[in-house]
Amino acid sequence: MPKFIKRFKAPDYKDRNVFGVPLLVVLQRTSQPLPQCILYAMRYLRRTATDAVGIFRKSGVRSRIQKLRNQIEANPGIFNLMNFDSLQAYDVADLLKQYFRELPECLLTNKLSETFISIHQHIPPDYRLEALQAAVMLMPDENREVLQSLLLFLSDMAQHSDQNQMTASNLAVCFAPSLFHMCGPRNNQITGSPKRNRKNLGVPDQKELLEQKAAHECLTQMVLDCKKLFVIPEDTITKCKFSYMEQGDPVTLEELSNKTSSNHSAHIDTCIQGLLKESRDRFKGWDVISAGDHVDLAFKKVGDGHPLRLWKTAVDVEAPPVEVLNRVLRERHLWDDDLLKWGVIEKLDKETEVFQYVLNSMAPHPTRDFCELRSWRTDLPKGACVLVSTSVEHPNAPLLGGVRAASLASRYLIEPCGSGKSRLTHICRVDTRGRTPEWYSKAYGHICASSVGRVRDSFKQNTLSDGPETKV
Repeated sequence: MPKFIKRFKAPDYKDRNVFGVPLLVVLQRTSQPLPQCILYAMRYLRRTATDAVGIFRKSGVRSRIQKLRNQIEANPGIFNLMNFDSLQAYDVADLLKQYFRELPECLLTNKLSETFISIHQHIPPDYRLEALQAAVMLMPDENREVLQSLLLFLSDMAQHSDQNQMTASNLAVCFAPSLFHMCGPRNNQITGSPKRNRKNLGVPDQKELLEQKAAHECLTQMVLDCKKLFVIPEDTITKCKFSYMEQGDPVTLEELSNKTSSNHSAHIDTCIQGLLKESRDRFKGWDVISAGDHVDLAFKKVGDGHPLRLWKTAVDVEAPPVEVLNRVLRERHLWDDDLLKWGVIEKLDKETEVFQYVLNSMAPHPTRDFCELRSWRTDLPKGACVLVSTSVEHPNAPLLGGVRAASLASRYLIEPCGSGKSRLTHICRVDTRGRTPEWYSKAYGHICASSVGRVRDSFKQNTLSDGPETKV
């Protein structure tokens, strides 16, 4: 190989937690694309800084900002609203701008920034909102969700412009250079990200000035129309009919029984036998990928016409199978912070029920509502346990969350592996609604791995809390 050819190694960002970390990596690590500490910063500014004159325009104190940044980077999990209460609003506002400025790729992406700018350069004003709606749909899911959170936050701040003097236009002046990829000069002193550097230095030419003006106007309109921007027009939806959309819709218990020419028990038994066969075959045919945190992660493509993959995660747990089953079945609130509501809708027999629960999403996105038929067994050979579930429609389970999601398949296999230990394997295929197949392929498997990791860690916390008393 010639010496001048260098192999490009993608960064792994293991030495970073918040700043300079791509949204997709944050999503894979934490199950949401925006770090929780950044969301807390937005909430703090909403609550305390709506009357702060020149917020985001006036600078904070550099030494305090750097100290806060170092604290967040060292331990982002410790920051909540209480931690921000002792800080200055202008420092937190500067920190928020820094976060978006230092993303490895701008929020509107390098590819689509030109599209957003062109909308305000070439499209008549009456058609710009519709064009922006179409452009937003082209964004990666994690970028679109973060953009919606940010725009609603900026809109809330702009509504108090009579007090803080920061209109949507003024806020766009502060944020547009960080959110768009433009060819003109840009201050990049804090981070040396080569992807975000501008091509030309010095005084901007006429083209660059026109781009900056269009970017400012574009962001101003997005802030003003943020509640319309993410609504897909009805005529667009009618044109986007895919065969797999209906394929994943939940059915009633009666329809499920008709599919198996028996009752729902036959469907459950088929799922359990299929899971046990996978285990006997040592899960052959799965593609393994790296997940970290001592969790095994693999996927398999299912040839049924639906684009979503089947994901498999596995982890060793310091507890016997029956206890692990109970933790997954009845104690989800101990390992899933996103759980908001839950309850049994109908008890079908001692090991089968219809269960409904609601999971929170990153604000301001809708919660996800699940209604599932689930059944479990504790009498399998060698002391193993299983839990299988699939989404169903039930007359006594009205929509409690913002969106009714669909569990196409969820299978837990819990096998003993040594004294008081278990091997927890979770196979799942879930349509959370409103996301592209690319999002599932890149992110959802890591979210599943994080979920079983939290089940494992919930037993570690119990072990620590149940230790012997110390004598003082």
